[in-house]
Amino acid sequence: MNGKNETSQQTHSSKQLNVAANKLDDIPAALQEVKKHLGALSHIPLKSLSDIETKLVYIEEDTIFLEFDELMMPSSTPSGCHDSEQAHALNTPDSSTLPHINKQLQMTLLEASTCYKQKNYAAAVEQLSTAMELFSKGAAIDNPFESPPEDLSSIASFIETKLVICYLKLRKPGEALNHSYRSIILNPSYFRNHLRQAAVFRCLERYSEAARSAMIADYIYWLTGGTEQHTSKLIKLYWQAMIEEAITRETSFSVMYTPLGTEIKADERNKLKTRFAKKHPDYVEHIYTDPHGLHILPQTSEWLPEPPQKYSLTLGFRNKNIGKILERLSNKKLPIFSDRKAPFCPLTKEETKRYWDYTGEKIMPVIDFIRSTKLTDNRCACSRGIEKLHYASFLGRLQRVEEQSQVINQAMAELATLPYLQDTSEKDVRMLRLLMADAMDTLEGRRSKIRVWNKIQKVTPCSKEQESILFLGE
Repeated sequence: MNGKNETSQQTHSSKQLNVAANKLDDIPAALQEVKKHLGALSHIPLKSLSDIETKLVYIEEDTIFLEFDELMMPSSTPSGCHDSEQAHALNTPDSSTLPHINKQLQMTLLEASTCYKQKNYAAAVEQLSTAMELFSKGAAIDNPFESPPEDLSSIASFIETKLVICYLKLRKPGEALNHSYRSIILNPSYFRNHLRQAAVFRCLERYSEAARSAMIADYIYWLTGGTEQHTSKLIKLYWQAMIEEAITRETSFSVMYTPLGTEIKADERNKLKTRFAKKHPDYVEHIYTDPHGLHILPQTSEWLPEPPQKYSLTLGFRNKNIGKILERLSNKKLPIFSDRKAPFCPLTKEETKRYWDYTGEKIMPVIDFIRSTKLTDNRCACSRGIEKLHYASFLGRLQRVEEQSQVINQAMAELATLPYLQDTSEKDVRMLRLLMADAMDTLEGRRSKIRVWNKIQKVTPCSKEQESILFLGE
């Protein structure tokens, strides 16, 4: 019997590897190497991922405070010069470019650093929490009125990002999650904040979201002047590993990327469906090609001197209903995942739970995967933030308060990063600020009828009597 069981397990493993091989078959040549290493979940070994995290997420423990100086560099200074003479000059005590940090806060942060170096991460968390409490009471900079707001944001972000590192060391990624969001909200232009968020998602096995965070980290690194090819290569490798992990673990859909130069036309979409059906016959209940924006992949995303190669993304589903909902979602003016004709109308608790169990819980992983290789959406500048806020509203109605808080923080991090990812109009900026304000009000328990959602919901109104729905708070 043991022999038969072993044979059965080997056959099952062989089938799993074949499925993984088929699913990864149509990722372009830059990712084809994965097929040679299907004995593992990803062709990038876990040790390699750990090495990348050591170098870029945790950095060197004896230079933990060097990073704070890097945060305070002028935006025109390439972050790649971190080890240069200029960076060394910025680290000197009499450097005029750094703010004068409150002495009590500085001593607390130094104590946290000592605990971290001694690998006493729980004590480091206590010291960093004390530092955040001091900061919230105004003990940050000696002359706050003479310093720009960016200095205060950078200090708070620095504390938050160190809490992320400590909780990861303690193997508590759930505790690190909100800190990773807040570090980005406070300082979205620092690539390590996004990469640390990716590491948190990886530990939580949320690989599509980890891939998106790594993609943004790579773009932000280039945008802010990062020039070290080795650093960029490591970020891309991490991004690639997260995409592959997301694909191989997914069972409800499969994917196909196709190199393209322009937006997809209707006749081209039909050809892609035919090709996909031949390659992935187990996923043909509904075949969908993303019509909103083109996708990018790690090994072809050299941001300069030319724009990166763009791809179309085609997905095939085993569940026809999920595929059709995704198709209908694409035709909406707003990026919301509800299939209802009036998605902003309040649901009863029973209706919400039924919809979430049969639809919402299945569609969100698909949306997250689509976003893992797409920086921007050509439908709406704030689309990613709106998606997450809509998701948060469902969690609120299901009384999953802690998860709702996390998703609202995630939406705020997405919105804070948006101006670095694409050009925004005055209208986009106004929408962004209003959405951020609404989200903050909800997190802090404030309610107001004067909200941006009152205008947003008029795109798909329920009725004249329901035009003042409070989307987040109710």
